[in-house]
Amino acid sequence: MNNQDAKLSFGEMNLAIFRGEDPGGVLWQPRLEYWYDVNKKRGTLPKHLKGASLLDVYDDCHASVRYFTNPLRSRYNNVRVTERWEDEKRLRRTWETPVGTLTDVLHYDEWGLSAYNTEYKLKSPQDFKVLEFMLHDEEWYWDQGAYEQDLQRVGERGSPQFYFRRSPIQGLFIEHAGFEKAIYMMHDYPALIQHYVEVASEADNAMYEVLCQSPVQILNLGENIDAAMDPPPIWKEYLAPYYRQRVEQLHAAGKLVHIHVDGTMKPLLPHLRDGPWDGIEAATPLPQGDVTLEEIKEALGDQVLLDGIPALYFLPSFSTETLIECVKQVVELFYPRLVLGISDELPPDGDIERVRLVGELMQETALSP
Repeated sequence: MNNQDAKLSFGEMNLAIFRGEDPGGVLWQPRLEYWYDVNKKRGTLPKHLKGASLLDVYDDCHASVRYFTNPLRSRYNNVRVTERWEDEKRLRRTWETPVGTLTDVLHYDEWGLSAYNTEYKLKSPQDFKVLEFMLHDEEWYWDQGAYEQDLQRVGERGSPQFYFRRSPIQGLFIEHAGFEKAIYMMHDYPALIQHYVEVASEADNAMYEVLCQSPVQILNLGENIDAAMDPPPIWKEYLAPYYRQRVEQLHAAGKLVHIHVDGTMKPLLPHLRDGPWDGIEAATPLPQGDVTLEEIKEALGDQVLLDGIPALYFLPSFSTETLIECVKQVVELFYPRLVLGISDELPPDGDIERVRLVGELMQETALSP
């Protein structure tokens, strides 16, 4: 079936997949934002895409858009936030509160598009009281005007969805303390960590109230799960109870939910099917990940797989034939519970012509559930 002749738009296909309905074909939904932004900045967009917008690139690749809106907003009432560039790549951020001050440093890549922490907010147990104050001082609201503008801009290229603040422990690992310090604190100060989890979880209530009342139907737990960081003991004690509470809350509000698992997976495979979510995003098979496609399928059961093609297959070190064989295997294993994509994004040096090739193949593919 040619998707251009199908009754469903990309946006309608997206919702049908999550609802367990017939999508009428394979939805090709790679994430191209970082590839586009880097190549535009360094002047290396292909000749036929010079001057093209990001949406033009998606259209050229016969692809759907996954993330194109995030109208969830927050503001502090009693916290003063300042930023200062220490050099061309390092940004120092400071949060001044009535109970103390926290600061961290972000180190940006050469294009100023992504960053990682070289200094974290939490440097001692005493800093937790400041972070906890900040979490409860935050006010959440929905920007309907921005949402409607995004819908008008993107049209039926996809169903609107977005990710939001991580769970308390995953936020501690990635944003607030760093993994190593957080692990030591969990060992040395278990009561402190338990108190933080309780306070942070309570603070998240205000955010989830806004999410539940929003018009968006598909939401992503953008956790960046990696079994090396989130092994089964941490998963079972800290993560699974939080996910169950929040996903059940979102389901009760009529939302569909997927979780971002983009690292090693094998130790967590037995636990993924027991999760309350509707799908898993960015699960990455060999040779980039540590599991086979068959192992992912067995773990997910009837849950939706978002992505499935290793990003490595869009680099010149792998043949086009290898990519095509992988695409066929993913479709055979997971369709119709499949949003076909790249795990988890097209690299800056990835071949956009291979992205278009997959799009063309999916336009020509006739399938039934």
